[in-house]
Amino acid sequence: MAPQLYLITPATADPETFPTTLMAVLNAAEFSALLVSRGTLDATAYARLAAAVVNVGQGAGCAVLIEDDIALARRLGADGVHVTGGPEAIRDAVATLKPAMIVGAGNVHSRHDAMTAGEMDIDYVFFGPLEGAVDPQDADLAQWWAETFEVPGVLSLPDAAPGAADARGAEFMALSRSLWSAPSPAATMREIAASLGASA
Repeated sequence: MAPQLYLITPATADPETFPTTLMAVLNAAEFSALLVSRGTLDATAYARLAAAVVNVGQGAGCAVLIEDDIALARRLGADGVHVTGGPEAIRDAVATLKPAMIVGAGNVHSRHDAMTAGEMDIDYVFFGPLEGAVDPQDADLAQWWAETFEVPGVLSLPDAAPGAADARGAEFMALSRSLWSAPSPAATMREIAASLGASA
C-alpha cells in the first residue's frame, strides 16, 4: 500500500510568492499533512508564512501543522503542531491541544526517543530531518517503528525522486527539498506520485 504524503515547506519560503507554488504542488497529488517549516525565519516572518500556508493548505484539504509554536497554531486555526523540543515540549503540546488538534513528535534519533514520544498520546512519530543531511539510520528506525507500533510513523525523504522513494513501511512519506529545488515542483510531484502508485 502506498504511503500517505506529508509535505514540508522550504525553510526559505517567501510568504508573498510561495503560496502559488504550494498550490500547484498540492494540486499535483493528494497530501494528508503539510508542515510549515520554521527554518531561520524570525517570529514575524514565520507567522506571515504560516498564515498563508494554513489558508492554502486547508483549502486543499490538508492538515496544516505549525513547527513548535502552540500559541501560533491556535491563533491561525491550524490543525496542530510538530514538536521538535523533546519529551517536556511534547507533554506540554499534548496537554494543551489534544484531543482537538494534532500533535506530532520530531527530532527522534533513537528507539528510546521514539518509544518515549509514542507513549504520550501523540498522532505520529517523525523520522528524519526537516532539512539538511539524511542519516541512513532514520529509514531503519522508521521501518522498525512501522513493524512494531500502532502510532503512525512519518519518514522524511528530502531527496526523494520518481522511482526512488521508499517509505520503508511507514504510514507517511515526507517530501521536501527535491520538490522545491526542481524546475517545476508540481511536475516533479506528479512523477513521484505516479511512481508511488505504480509500486503500491
